[in-house]
Parts: sequence; C-alpha cells; structure tokens
Amino acid sequence: MTERFTAADGTVLAYDDLGAAGDRPPVVLVHGHPFNRTMWRPQTAALVTAGYRVIVPDLRGYGDSDVVPGHTPFARFADDIAALLDRLGVARAVVGGVSMGGQIAMEFHRLHPGRVAALVLADTSPVAETEDGKAFRNRLADRLLAEGMDGYASEVIDRMMAPYNVTALPEAAAQVDEMMRTTAPEGAAAALRGRAERPDYRDSLAGAGVPVLVLVGADDVYTPVAEARALHGLIREAELVVIEGAGHLPGLERPEPFNEAVVHFLARTGGGV
Repeated sequence: MTERFTAADGTVLAYDDLGAAGDRPPVVLVHGHPFNRTMWRPQTAALVTAGYRVIVPDLRGYGDSDVVPGHTPFARFADDIAALLDRLGVARAVVGGVSMGGQIAMEFHRLHPGRVAALVLADTSPVAETEDGKAFRNRLADRLLAEGMDGYASEVIDRMMAPYNVTALPEAAAQVDEMMRTTAPEGAAAALRGRAERPDYRDSLAGAGVPVLVLVGADDVYTPVAEARALHGLIREAELVVIEGAGHLPGLERPEPFNEAVVHFLARTGGGV
C-alpha cells in the first residue's frame, strides 16, 4: 500500500517501505525520468526475498507524489530522500538509482555522505551538463509543457529500451510507455530544468569511501558502456557490471542478471555495514 509523508515545504511525497528491518542498511531506489517507483518492482521483489528492507520513493513531480511545477533542483530531490529517511528513523542506507535517479543518488552522496552506506549507479553519468545540454534540457521542458508527454514517449521508447527489446518484451515496453505518458508534464519539466543545472559529481565520487556498484546495459545509447567504464574508473571501491541484451533500463529489460548483480554486491560488501 502506498505510504505518504509531507516534506517541509508542504509537498506530499509517496513511497513504498517493504521488507523487514534488520542489521543491514536498507536499500533506497531512485527512479529515472520520466518514470516512477513502479519501475523498481523486479528489484524490490528480489531484494525483499534476499532479506533486505527496500524504500522506494516517487520523486516530487512524479508518480503518486504531488506535481511540483517550475524548477526542481537536484538538491531538493536529495533533501527529500534525507527527510524520508529521517521520518523512517534510518541513519544510513544503500542508495541506488538509474539514469537521472543515479544522478540524484550522487547528489545525495555529495550533500549527505555520512548517510550513504553504499551506492548503486545504473546507466548514469557524473558529468555536469554542457552548455548545449542545458539548452536541450530547457527546450525539452518547454516542449513537454506545450505538447504533453505522448509525442516524447513515442520518440524515445526505442532509446529508453534497446530497440529489439521493445518488440521482444512487450510487457516491459508497455510499462515503460505507460510510465512516460502518465507522468505530469509540469513535474517532468521542473526536473529537467533542475537537471540542466546539476553539479559535476566526479570529485565527490573520487573521494567516496563506500562500496559502489556501477551497472550499464550493453546497448545503452544514452550512457554507453564507455561512460560507465569512466565512472567506474573514478572510484576506488567500485565494481562494474555490464548487462548484456539491454539498453538504458536493464533493470526492466534484463531483471534477472541485474538483480543478481545487485544482490551479490550487497552480500559481498555487507551492504556497506
């Protein structure tokens, strides 16, 4: 059942808190754009079965959380996660995310390093946006506000997933398509404007003293394997796993090897205990 809490600014945020609390830090999973927490269902099921507590929020502007227009900086997303952990009495957690969610996980680590037991970074980049990238994000925000999500969803489905999986995995493709089309344009646009201004995370990651798992779909066109290797190379205690037969969303396209990699990482490192 969906749970909710109210952030300091009055925004109501939705989340799931699943599995039993134990001695190991819980796992927080942060969705990407323009998705919601349901994208983590395969991982949630696997982690709960493996004995982990899993906390899965809908970012403000997405899913069942309040729609927040305007501009949402990444620091706001990170502070929302910190507030949620405060509410739940969680001092430290494994924090994972995919794509934009991975960048928000990096922002959380930058702002709240003492609360991170380990990082799981999937199909994401630590590099700040270029000037061209900033202009693109802001143009896309304007477009989503003017046109809605349908046209955008149609254009990017075969980049969010590997094209062959759009055909081969119709249920996963339908879920990805539905998440994109049902996202509120105002929330998505606000996040895009914040994403355009995100800082560079390479220095904070290079100094990370926690275990880090980097995952990437072998056929990701947004953050290719070469970028994942560069991210992996920044971090002293890092592991890299390339998921074959997947694009930008390997947790949905190839959940079994993705889940196996995450569970093995947590078991090997003790979840950062």
